[in-house]
Amino acid sequence: MLEKIAGVVIRTQDYQETNKIITIFSSKLGKFSALARGANKPKSRMSALSQPFIQGDYLVYVNKGLSTIQQGEVIHSFRKIREDIVKTAYASYVTELTNKLLDDKTPDVFIYEQFLQTLQWIETSDSFHIPILMYELKLYEKAGFAPVVHACVNCQQSSDHYSFSIKEGGLLCLTCVSLDEHATPLTETLAKLLYVFQNVGLERIGNISVSEENMKLYRRLFDQYYDTYGHYQLKTRRFIKQLDAFE
Repeated sequence: MLEKIAGVVIRTQDYQETNKIITIFSSKLGKFSALARGANKPKSRMSALSQPFIQGDYLVYVNKGLSTIQQGEVIHSFRKIREDIVKTAYASYVTELTNKLLDDKTPDVFIYEQFLQTLQWIETSDSFHIPILMYELKLYEKAGFAPVVHACVNCQQSSDHYSFSIKEGGLLCLTCVSLDEHATPLTETLAKLLYVFQNVGLERIGNISVSEENMKLYRRLFDQYYDTYGHYQLKTRRFIKQLDAFE
């Protein structure tokens, strides 16, 4: 079936000498893979359409297995991401995480819109770490392993004082924190922000200010949480850590 599908390239793989297999994330079809014939030819129009982060309108023969791209046009190239190695690293992380955690051909308009907005934040702002955290939590929820951040994961009671437990999978109140001696204490604000990150769309947030120290705390907790429940290794995360060490 020939369909017009708007989406973003989240993965590319060389196939034979002149072709590529690209993975596109779209609102209409979800994540799917397609053959882009001639995409490795330098002067081919398909070459421009099959680069990472390209948002395009694609005319696709959709099959049960590998689909085939007939033609298309670029909607947005996210050029500023490509021109900055740090932005490229974080955008690559977002696209790799999306590719790993989403099933093929399972459309989710909300996740797709959050994905696009995350890329837009990375392109247009240097303060993109919070949007990435927000998108990560939404992906974790979609994949079925999001932490409990609305109440204590053990007793289900609300509290003003929480610790975050990797072991228990979310927040623990003062009464239940003894379940995990390695739980990390959070301020009331940091705990409430986790709820906001998980449940509020990027389109509804303005400027959320988080100190560099607390941003590193969030990043450490998210990385440890993913390592425990995510199951898929992420090459891009290792590259980001190398960049951080270099800086």
